[in-house]
Amino acid sequence: MATSSGGITLAAGVKEASLFSGRTITETAERGAGVPRPALTPVTTATPELVELINADRMPGQPACTLAMVQAAIDGTSPVDSAWWAELADLRTEVLPGADGTPAGAIAYARRPRDGAGVILWLHAREVPAVVRALLDHALVELAGCPTVEAFTFATALGLGLEALPVRHRPATHSALTDLGFAGSDLWRYMCRDLPAAGLPTCAYRTRRDEDRRVLEVERDGKVIAEATIGDPVDGVGVLWWIGVEPVARGDGLGLRMLGAALAELAASGAQQVILYVDDDAPDDDPERSRAAANAMYERAGFAEVDRLWSYQLTR
Repeated sequence: MATSSGGITLAAGVKEASLFSGRTITETAERGAGVPRPALTPVTTATPELVELINADRMPGQPACTLAMVQAAIDGTSPVDSAWWAELADLRTEVLPGADGTPAGAIAYARRPRDGAGVILWLHAREVPAVVRALLDHALVELAGCPTVEAFTFATALGLGLEALPVRHRPATHSALTDLGFAGSDLWRYMCRDLPAAGLPTCAYRTRRDEDRRVLEVERDGKVIAEATIGDPVDGVGVLWWIGVEPVARGDGLGLRMLGAALAELAASGAQQVILYVDDDAPDDDPERSRAAANAMYERAGFAEVDRLWSYQLTR
């Protein structure tokens, strides 16, 4: 027997994957304690079916997920935010099978010994609400005893620097988290544009390597007055990680020229798209952290907002 939820057929009676004797996930969640939860299957090896599930949620400007990227996430490594991953313990990746045995959803979660927090690292379920809720319910039970549980608080190997949940593209996940009592924080503006960026001014610069990134620098009187950090393109997508101009050099368009130089460098390296993240969560009364000028510059340079990125925390 199988149950259908949100257009996804879910297995019932499958070994280690029975879904409550024919009840839908939502009906079971509403009945509360004492009702069997769905049995999720632990995974330690990436599969094409898991890659397909994750790519169903692929964001504009993000490279297609690969077996290697999924395996890195399962193993608990990431090219971005690696120090935060190193703090985790008891990392688990689990899959909720569908009726045909392929994943209907998957979730990864862990504990952080230094403060006892639980951390939900990533979740994919094609935005089927009942599956999303079942995955989160399961993780919260497994993380019982954690005084706080964070969700989508740092980047994973599944994307290119995507540090939080894109709420407009992942509405079912956002709704499930808030319904469960998680407090959400709107932290990042995610932007993208196609390359090359014809018509933008550029400037002379020198380049140095910083691990897997390139730093473009403009020097005046022996001091660096502007810099931009870019990432090598992945699947045709480059990242502008950082751009900054010292206060003494602001006001004459150097920021826009630095941006133009960075985009030209990415295009010359084979990027067809470039993405960036703006941490514009500063309150209105904090001019030191205001990103109004940066947002205006990016929009002038042809970047468009793709989504807002949120992180979440549940305090028990």
